[in-house]
Amino acid sequence: MSLASCLMAGALTLALPPDGTFRLHWTHSVEKTEWREDWRRVPGGLRLERAAVKGSGAGMEPGPDARLIDGWLIWTPQAATVSSLAIAASGMTASGWTLCAGETCQVIGEAAGGAVILRPCEP
Repeated sequence: MSLASCLMAGALTLALPPDGTFRLHWTHSVEKTEWREDWRRVPGGLRLERAAVKGSGAGMEPGPDARLIDGWLIWTPQAATVSSLAIAASGMTASGWTLCAGETCQVIGEAAGGAVILRPCEP
């Protein structure tokens, strides 16, 4: 596995596809609504490329360019590249975060507690 094409999620190392993409998917703890984000490994870190939600509600407002496609409100966030991403389980959701790269998916952050840090592997 090339170090430039992988993602660290706590102690987990996940190979990324050649385009460097991965997806986070979870259920919102208050609204119980599905949410997903598509990310890409880019020079300098990670960039959020697309977000989608199955509805709106408390803390879940879709972006101003959101379009309704197959029941999902989908938009392109205008976000800066980040060097890492911290995700933490509140203990109020039915499950953890599903992290998928290509065909490989892992559930992370199932138990309430400290954050899991997602970051690119160092080259």
